[in-house]
Amino acid sequence: MIKNVMRAGATAALALLPLAVPTSATAEAGTARAGAGIDCPSGYVCIYPEVDFGGQPWVRRAADGSVKDLPSAIRDRGSSIRNNSDRTARVYEKRNHTGRWVCVTRSGGSIHDLRGYNLNDQTRSLKINRNDCG
Repeated sequence: MIKNVMRAGATAALALLPLAVPTSATAEAGTARAGAGIDCPSGYVCIYPEVDFGGQPWVRRAADGSVKDLPSAIRDRGSSIRNNSDRTARVYEKRNHTGRWVCVTRSGGSIHDLRGYNLNDQTRSLKINRNDCG
């Protein structure tokens, strides 16, 4: 289930915890599936550089919180997103959780192609929330 909600205003920023790109966690917890890319581990939000969850995802443990400026490995490169955490995830087109955004529901919510939201290759920040999309 995906709810598309976009707005131009900024929202309150959460404290940013140290960023880690746990590629080893992806390799350990994720498995390759034919035609489906690498699975997103439980408890993580994964942003993929290709549509349909293709390529090596950038993964973020939801418990580590939001990211005001995504690392260069995925900044302005995200094309699909999967959320396997118990929180909602918003991906924004600009730093500091500003600009257009799309919300991905918790517990397996996903967007296989960000082109439909005019956010393909425009991922700049990620906000992890405890509230529902909307």
